[in-house]
Amino acid sequence: MKERPSPSLVGIFGYPVAHSRSPAMHNAAFRALKLDYHYLPFAVTPTGLAAAVQAIRALGMAGVNLTIPHKERVIPYLDELSKEARHIGAVNTIVNHQGRLIGHNTDGRGFLLALRAAWHLSMRGRGVCLLGAGGAARAVAMALVGAGVERLFIANRHVKRAEQLARVVGRRKARASVRVCAIPLTDRALKRAAADCECLVNATAVGLRHRDPRLMSPAVVSGFPFVCDLIYQPVMTPLLRDARAAGCRTINGLGMLVYQGALSFQLWTGRKAPIAVMERAATRMTP
Repeated sequence: MKERPSPSLVGIFGYPVAHSRSPAMHNAAFRALKLDYHYLPFAVTPTGLAAAVQAIRALGMAGVNLTIPHKERVIPYLDELSKEARHIGAVNTIVNHQGRLIGHNTDGRGFLLALRAAWHLSMRGRGVCLLGAGGAARAVAMALVGAGVERLFIANRHVKRAEQLARVVGRRKARASVRVCAIPLTDRALKRAAADCECLVNATAVGLRHRDPRLMSPAVVSGFPFVCDLIYQPVMTPLLRDARAAGCRTINGLGMLVYQGALSFQLWTGRKAPIAVMERAATRMTP
Protein backbone atom coordinates (compact mmCIF):
# COMPACT_ATOMS: atom_id res chain seq x y z
CA MET A 1 0.00 0.00 0.00
CA LYS A 2 1.45 3.32 -1.09
CA GLU A 3 2.04 5.73 1.79
CA ARG A 4 0.29 9.07 1.50
CA PRO A 5 2.69 12.04 1.47
CA SER A 6 2.82 13.76 4.84
CA PRO A 7 1.73 17.40 5.12
CA SER A 8 4.56 19.90 5.40
CA LEU A 9 4.99 21.32 8.87
CA VAL A 10 6.26 24.84 9.53
CA GLY A 11 6.01 27.09 12.55
CA ILE A 12 7.51 29.77 14.73
CA PHE A 13 10.01 29.43 17.59
CA GLY A 14 9.80 32.17 20.21
CA TYR A 15 9.50 32.88 23.92
CA PRO A 16 6.92 34.24 24.43
CA VAL A 17 5.05 33.20 21.30
CA ALA A 18 1.36 32.98 22.27
CA HIS A 19 0.72 36.50 20.95
CA SER A 20 1.97 35.68 17.43
CA ARG A 21 -0.36 36.20 14.50
CA SER A 22 1.89 34.25 12.16
CA PRO A 23 0.00 30.93 12.51
CA ALA A 24 -3.34 32.45 11.49
CA MET A 25 -1.71 34.42 8.69
CA HIS A 26 0.24 31.54 7.15
CA ASN A 27 -2.49 28.92 7.56
CA ALA A 28 -4.94 31.22 5.77
CA ALA A 29 -2.43 31.55 2.92
CA PHE A 30 -1.93 27.79 2.72
CA ARG A 31 -5.68 27.25 2.54
CA ALA A 32 -6.09 29.91 -0.13
CA LEU A 33 -3.53 28.19 -2.38
CA LYS A 34 -4.68 24.67 -1.38
CA LEU A 35 -1.23 23.74 -0.10
CA ASP A 36 -0.87 20.84 2.35
CA TYR A 37 1.14 22.86 4.89
CA HIS A 38 0.43 23.52 8.56
CA TYR A 39 1.94 26.30 10.70
CA LEU A 40 2.19 25.94 14.49
CA PRO A 41 3.56 28.11 17.33
CA PHE A 42 6.29 26.58 19.50
CA ALA A 43 7.23 28.14 22.84
CA VAL A 44 10.99 27.50 22.85
CA THR A 45 13.04 28.67 25.81
CA PRO A 46 16.61 29.87 25.22
CA THR A 47 17.96 26.69 26.83
CA GLY A 48 15.79 24.55 24.55
CA LEU A 49 16.77 26.23 21.31
CA ALA A 50 19.47 23.75 20.24
CA ALA A 51 17.12 20.77 20.68
CA ALA A 52 14.30 22.60 18.89
CA VAL A 53 16.51 23.30 15.87
CA GLN A 54 17.51 19.63 15.71
CA ALA A 55 13.79 18.75 15.77
CA ILE A 56 13.36 20.56 12.45
CA ARG A 57 15.43 17.80 10.85
CA ALA A 58 14.02 14.99 12.98
CA LEU A 59 10.41 15.89 12.16
CA GLY A 60 11.11 16.69 8.52
CA MET A 61 9.75 20.22 8.93
CA ALA A 62 9.91 22.51 5.89
CA GLY A 63 11.24 25.26 8.13
CA VAL A 64 10.38 27.77 10.83
CA ASN A 65 10.26 31.44 11.63
CA LEU A 66 12.19 32.81 14.62
CA THR A 67 11.25 35.63 16.91
CA ILE A 68 12.45 37.07 20.24
CA PRO A 69 14.84 35.94 21.73
CA HIS A 70 16.25 33.54 19.12
CA LYS A 71 17.17 35.53 16.00
CA GLU A 72 20.86 35.89 16.84
CA ARG A 73 21.28 32.91 19.15
CA VAL A 74 20.18 30.39 16.50
CA ILE A 75 23.10 31.03 14.13
CA PRO A 76 25.59 28.51 15.62
CA TYR A 77 23.05 25.70 15.13
CA LEU A 78 22.57 26.24 11.37
CA ASP A 79 24.44 24.73 8.43
CA GLU A 80 24.43 27.81 6.22
CA LEU A 81 23.38 31.46 6.11
CA SER A 82 22.07 33.47 3.18
CA LYS A 83 24.13 36.52 2.28
CA GLU A 84 21.47 38.78 3.77
CA ALA A 85 21.33 36.89 7.08
CA ARG A 86 25.12 36.82 7.28
CA HIS A 87 25.36 40.58 6.78
CA ILE A 88 22.62 41.28 9.31
CA GLY A 89 23.89 38.76 11.85
CA ALA A 90 20.37 37.55 12.61
CA VAL A 91 17.93 34.96 11.23
CA ASN A 92 14.15 35.09 11.15
CA THR A 93 13.52 32.19 8.74
CA ILE A 94 15.01 28.70 8.52
CA VAL A 95 14.57 26.56 5.41
CA ASN A 96 15.13 22.80 5.65
CA HIS A 97 16.71 21.86 2.33
CA GLN A 98 17.02 18.08 2.34
CA GLY A 99 18.22 18.06 5.93
CA ARG A 100 20.46 21.08 5.56
CA LEU A 101 19.25 24.04 7.61
CA ILE A 102 19.69 27.39 5.90
CA GLY A 103 19.13 30.67 7.74
CA HIS A 104 17.54 33.64 5.97
CA ASN A 105 16.41 37.08 7.07
CA THR A 106 13.30 38.60 5.48
CA ASP A 107 12.77 41.29 8.13
CA GLY A 108 14.61 44.12 6.38
CA ARG A 109 12.94 43.65 3.02
CA GLY A 110 9.59 43.17 4.74
CA PHE A 111 10.06 46.44 6.62
CA LEU A 112 10.78 48.42 3.45
CA LEU A 113 7.81 46.87 1.62
CA ALA A 114 5.56 47.82 4.56
CA LEU A 115 6.76 51.45 4.51
CA ARG A 116 6.19 51.66 0.78
CA ALA A 117 2.68 50.20 1.08
CA ALA A 118 1.64 52.43 4.01
CA TRP A 119 3.30 55.75 3.25
CA HIS A 120 4.53 55.51 -0.37
CA LEU A 121 7.72 56.81 1.18
CA SER A 122 11.20 56.48 -0.26
CA MET A 123 14.00 56.40 2.29
CA ARG A 124 16.59 57.79 -0.12
CA GLY A 125 18.28 60.89 1.25
CA ARG A 126 16.33 60.84 4.52
CA GLY A 127 17.27 60.66 8.18
CA VAL A 128 16.03 57.90 10.46
CA CYS A 129 16.29 57.39 14.21
CA LEU A 130 16.21 53.68 15.08
CA LEU A 131 15.50 52.52 18.63
CA GLY A 132 17.14 49.25 19.62
CA ALA A 133 20.19 47.20 18.70
CA GLY A 134 18.90 43.62 18.62
CA GLY A 135 18.11 41.29 15.73
CA ALA A 136 15.16 43.27 14.35
CA ALA A 137 17.10 46.52 14.62
CA ARG A 138 20.04 45.00 12.74
CA ALA A 139 17.76 43.93 9.88
CA VAL A 140 16.07 47.33 9.68
CA ALA A 141 19.37 49.23 9.88
CA MET A 142 20.89 47.23 7.01
CA ALA A 143 17.74 47.66 4.94
CA LEU A 144 17.64 51.42 5.53
CA VAL A 145 21.26 51.91 4.50
CA GLY A 146 20.64 49.77 1.42
CA ALA A 147 17.58 51.88 0.62
CA GLY A 148 19.63 55.08 0.55
CA VAL A 149 19.19 56.86 3.89
CA GLU A 150 21.75 59.59 4.48
CA ARG A 151 21.56 59.76 8.28
CA LEU A 152 20.95 56.85 10.65
CA PHE A 153 20.94 57.37 14.41
CA ILE A 154 20.88 54.14 16.46
CA ALA A 155 19.62 54.69 20.01
CA ASN A 156 19.84 52.10 22.75
CA ARG A 157 19.77 52.13 26.55
CA HIS A 158 23.07 50.24 26.52
CA VAL A 159 25.04 52.56 24.24
CA LYS A 160 27.82 50.03 23.66
CA ARG A 161 25.37 47.76 21.83
CA ALA A 162 24.30 50.70 19.67
CA GLU A 163 27.94 51.47 18.94
CA GLN A 164 28.59 47.87 17.93
CA LEU A 165 25.65 47.91 15.53
CA ALA A 166 26.70 51.31 14.14
CA ARG A 167 30.16 49.90 13.37
CA VAL A 168 28.70 46.85 11.63
CA VAL A 169 26.32 48.97 9.55
CA GLY A 170 29.10 51.45 8.79
CA ARG A 171 31.22 48.67 7.30
CA ARG A 172 28.34 47.55 5.06
CA LYS A 173 27.30 50.97 3.72
CA ALA A 174 27.82 51.46 0.00
CA ARG A 175 28.33 55.25 0.11
CA ALA A 176 30.85 57.20 2.16
CA SER A 177 28.35 60.05 2.56
CA VAL A 178 26.03 57.99 4.79
CA ARG A 179 26.25 59.05 8.44
CA VAL A 180 25.70 56.25 10.96
CA CYS A 181 26.10 56.99 14.65
CA ALA A 182 25.11 55.62 18.06
CA ILE A 183 23.33 57.71 20.68
CA PRO A 184 21.92 57.01 24.16
CA LEU A 185 18.18 56.40 24.40
CA THR A 186 17.45 59.59 26.32
CA ASP A 187 15.12 62.50 25.66
CA ARG A 188 18.03 64.88 25.23
CA ALA A 189 19.83 62.77 22.61
CA LEU A 190 16.62 61.89 20.74
CA LYS A 191 15.54 65.52 20.59
CA ARG A 192 18.85 66.41 18.90
CA ALA A 193 18.45 63.49 16.47
CA ALA A 194 14.94 64.63 15.55
CA ALA A 195 16.39 67.78 14.02
CA ASP A 196 18.04 65.59 11.35
CA CYS A 197 15.41 62.84 11.01
CA GLU A 198 12.02 62.49 9.36
CA CYS A 199 11.32 59.00 10.66
CA LEU A 200 11.43 57.26 14.06
CA VAL A 201 11.42 53.45 14.18
CA ASN A 202 11.01 51.43 17.39
CA ALA A 203 12.73 48.05 17.07
CA THR A 204 12.78 47.33 20.82
CA ALA A 205 10.30 45.13 22.70
CA VAL A 206 9.23 48.06 24.89
CA GLY A 207 5.48 48.44 24.42
CA LEU A 208 4.62 44.74 24.23
CA ARG A 209 3.32 44.84 27.81
CA HIS A 210 0.88 47.42 29.14
CA ARG A 211 3.10 48.15 32.13
CA ASP A 212 6.12 49.04 29.96
CA PRO A 213 7.45 52.59 30.50
CA ARG A 214 7.51 55.21 27.77
CA LEU A 215 10.59 55.14 25.55
CA MET A 216 10.62 58.95 25.47
CA SER A 217 8.46 61.90 26.41
CA PRO A 218 5.54 62.85 24.12
CA ALA A 219 7.22 66.17 23.38
CA VAL A 220 10.21 64.36 21.85
CA VAL A 221 8.00 62.02 19.80
CA SER A 222 6.30 65.03 18.21
CA GLY A 223 9.58 65.99 16.53
CA PHE A 224 9.36 63.05 14.10
CA PRO A 225 6.82 63.40 11.25
CA PHE A 226 6.73 59.62 10.64
CA VAL A 227 6.68 57.10 13.50
CA CYS A 228 6.81 53.32 13.06
CA ASP A 229 6.63 50.75 15.85
CA LEU A 230 7.60 47.20 14.84
CA ILE A 231 5.31 45.87 17.59
CA TYR A 232 1.96 44.78 16.16
CA GLN A 233 0.24 43.59 19.32
CA PRO A 234 -0.97 45.66 21.01
CA VAL A 235 -2.01 47.52 17.88
CA MET A 236 -1.54 50.89 19.55
CA THR A 237 1.55 51.10 21.74
CA PRO A 238 2.18 54.07 24.05
CA LEU A 239 4.69 55.37 21.49
CA LEU A 240 2.11 55.30 18.69
CA ARG A 241 -0.55 56.88 20.90
CA ASP A 242 1.78 59.76 21.70
CA ALA A 243 2.76 60.11 18.03
CA ARG A 244 -0.83 60.11 16.81
CA ALA A 245 -1.84 62.67 19.44
CA ALA A 246 0.99 64.90 18.17
CA GLY A 247 -0.24 64.65 14.57
CA CYS A 248 2.53 62.34 13.32
CA ARG A 249 1.84 59.74 10.65
CA THR A 250 2.02 56.31 12.27
CA ILE A 251 2.14 52.61 11.46
CA ASN A 252 2.59 49.56 13.66
CA GLY A 253 4.43 46.35 12.82
CA LEU A 254 1.53 44.53 11.18
CA GLY A 255 2.61 45.47 7.66
CA MET A 256 6.16 44.30 8.30
CA LEU A 257 4.78 41.05 9.77
CA VAL A 258 2.76 40.42 6.62
CA TYR A 259 5.51 41.23 4.13
CA GLN A 260 8.32 39.41 5.93
CA GLY A 261 5.93 36.47 6.29
CA ALA A 262 5.13 36.56 2.59
CA LEU A 263 8.84 36.34 1.80
CA SER A 264 9.24 33.39 4.21
CA PHE A 265 6.19 31.72 2.62
CA GLN A 266 7.86 31.91 -0.78
CA LEU A 267 11.12 30.44 0.57
CA TRP A 268 9.27 27.39 1.97
CA THR A 269 6.78 26.76 -0.82
CA GLY A 270 8.29 28.30 -3.96
CA ARG A 271 4.92 30.02 -4.47
CA LYS A 272 4.08 33.72 -4.44
CA ALA A 273 2.25 34.54 -1.23
CA PRO A 274 -1.35 35.84 -1.28
CA ILE A 275 -0.64 39.15 0.46
CA ALA A 276 -4.28 40.25 0.78
CA VAL A 277 -5.27 36.94 2.37
CA MET A 278 -2.41 37.12 4.87
CA GLU A 279 -3.20 40.72 5.77
CA ARG A 280 -6.89 39.98 6.36
CA ALA A 281 -6.06 36.99 8.58
CA ALA A 282 -3.54 38.97 10.63
CA THR A 283 -5.92 41.92 11.00
CA ARG A 284 -8.89 39.77 12.06
CA MET A 285 -7.10 38.54 15.18
CA THR A 286 -8.07 40.49 18.29
CA PRO A 287 -5.30 42.44 20.05
